[in-house]
Amino acid sequence: MTIIYKKWWKVLGIALVFYTLIAGFLLKVPAREILNESIRNVYFHVPVWFAMLALFGISVVYSIKYLLTGKQQHDFVAVESINTGILFYVFGLITGMLWAKYTWGEAWSGDPKQNSAAIAFLIYCAYLVLRSSVEEDQKRAKISAIYNIFAFPIMIVLLFILPRLTDSLHPGNGGNPAFGKYDMDNQMRMVFWPACIGWIFIGIWVATIRYRIRNLENNFLDK
Repeated sequence: MTIIYKKWWKVLGIALVFYTLIAGFLLKVPAREILNESIRNVYFHVPVWFAMLALFGISVVYSIKYLLTGKQQHDFVAVESINTGILFYVFGLITGMLWAKYTWGEAWSGDPKQNSAAIAFLIYCAYLVLRSSVEEDQKRAKISAIYNIFAFPIMIVLLFILPRLTDSLHPGNGGNPAFGKYDMDNQMRMVFWPACIGWIFIGIWVATIRYRIRNLENNFLDK
């Protein structure tokens, strides 16, 4: 975990996010029917989902590490990655609902992608409830680690597989072509991919801060 003390990736994350915030609002975007200027939301909605997936992926790795080693700090990394990932999950849901309001006519239309995202969100909320319901530290860490390892693939199925098997308004699902295939141009990609990297770095930074705070609260010294 010595990388959490490095500064370069934190500075890069801030720089990329500021770049995408400015470029995302000022640079021209292709005129697409229905989407119009709302296409700019791709710079915000999708990157926070990338950050969420990265954080949940990190949590799974450290849940496995905890089960293999029993090291309490690994459990701390896992839970704080999920805590931060849920925050980005909320950002993703909100930006998605705003986008749906202006392109689909209503914020929540019961689209299969939206419903699956809501179910996956509840699964991770249940993880936090599970942790709070177990008092003994090692038992709580072990049970939540096992739950987390199973929750991640279930989320992947809910978000990326099931919506493809039925009709969906969401790009890339239900026979609908993926958003970037026809709607994004090279100029948009010059903003979109830095946004993804920037928000992933910011998400990891927030998680590391929360991890260090939890370490201090439990009188652990990170090595």
